Amino acid sequence: MEQARSGSVGPPRPTADVAAIGAPSDAEVRRYRTLEQRIAAAMADAPVIQSIRLATIRKVDQREAGMRALRDPEGLRELAARIKQHTLDQLPRYLEQFSRHAVAAGAQLHVADDAAAARRIIVEIARAKGSKLAVKVKSMTTEEVHLNDALLAAGVRTVETDLGEFIVQLDRDRPSHIVTPIIHKNRKQIAAAMQRELGVEYTEDPTRLSLLARDYLREVFRRCDLGVSGVNFAIAENGTIVICTNEGNGRMSTTRPRVHIALMGIEKLIPRLADLAVFLKLLARGSTGQPLTVYTTLINGARRAGEIDGPEELHIVLLDNGRSALLGGESSEVLRCIRCGACLNACPVYRNIGGHAYASVYPGPIGSLVSPLLTPSAGHHDLPRASSLCGACFAACPVKIDIPRQLVRLRATHKDRLPLDKRLGMKLWQRVMMSPRLYAWAQAGLRLALPGGQGGWVDGGPGPLKAWTLFRDLPPPAVKTFRQRWAEELADD
Repeated sequence: MEQARSGSVGPPRPTADVAAIGAPSDAEVRRYRTLEQRIAAAMADAPVIQSIRLATIRKVDQREAGMRALRDPEGLRELAARIKQHTLDQLPRYLEQFSRHAVAAGAQLHVADDAAAARRIIVEIARAKGSKLAVKVKSMTTEEVHLNDALLAAGVRTVETDLGEFIVQLDRDRPSHIVTPIIHKNRKQIAAAMQRELGVEYTEDPTRLSLLARDYLREVFRRCDLGVSGVNFAIAENGTIVICTNEGNGRMSTTRPRVHIALMGIEKLIPRLADLAVFLKLLARGSTGQPLTVYTTLINGARRAGEIDGPEELHIVLLDNGRSALLGGESSEVLRCIRCGACLNACPVYRNIGGHAYASVYPGPIGSLVSPLLTPSAGHHDLPRASSLCGACFAACPVKIDIPRQLVRLRATHKDRLPLDKRLGMKLWQRVMMSPRLYAWAQAGLRLALPGGQGGWVDGGPGPLKAWTLFRDLPPPAVKTFRQRWAEELADD
């Protein structure tokens, strides 16, 4: 490992500036590959898909065990949904209340209408404070606004301190899960990346890998002058922000630097401190099955006189970026999401294609809603089709977002952007379903076109049906239709 020189800015750097030579962005991936091409490429990577399946199935089991330990899990989900929806329905009032108390506690508030404004505000703060080295807590909101690139362009080196995000950054990769960013990587890939970029020994031992990362990040924490985080929850009645982590990096990143900037989506608000317990019980259980995250940090203003730690300045950036446009509409329940990742783990489609196929900061079922709703012009219109609508995501969601219903609604919104053959196919289907005579002819045709295969299921079929039945079980059409059987029953009577 390169040794840090006395007086130099920052810890020893990796062999290349990973932020400057990053993986292709989600936008670049979407530009050159359709959703179908991305899915085909993902499914062809069998080792990655196997890793994702094992990890997500294990998390589903852990979540179910964690929820069973609650006295009334369904009642708690219902309560969480009501609290969140109530807050969203009265968001302007709670935003004003939060802002008043946060400023009174010593925080400095900023409002960002969109991602560009959020980047500009944060970069201006960093420049004004002469920041050169930033440490960052894992945050989907900062990923949403592509903050790292903006800070790097402004001359602020930014280091991810969550272990998974740190490895993603080292390996010039992209996160593939909301909570578990390296769910697609195995220990050999991680070991190779750390040896190559940090110049450390090659080891596949998870404990040793964690200690090597810890040694590196300790030096980063010692020298950093700016901390950046997201916000899991914000309490309106006292202006407190809440950050939940499992590794302690959140507390290091928010107490060690002189300046802390928290980027907060405006939907993170809850009314009262008493409401926080409801969501803390559900957040970690929905994610990993834990009763609570290991660290739950409540921050109320900057460091006060007599306090031994904490930043000299706390800046809270309130991010809209399309959220207020959803308030009061049919999609407002999507803003109840607490980013636990439970719907990703439960989704059979996510398990079979992984997170990168979505080409979005937010993958999985909730990402198929959040991405096209928050950024309608970013080319995410095809994501609602990446679902079987089985309902597993709805059953797992701790705040009871009816994801399947919202996906169907979005599909209808974007139906004009479907490929021509699918639009013509749906027109034909509509015509057949509205005509008893055409419906009867179609039934007769299907009996000829879809003969039963091995095991009593349809095997193959003409045109697109061949691909459709490749991964789906479809029973062959009945020998007699319902109309024929009904007519026979009447004749017997």
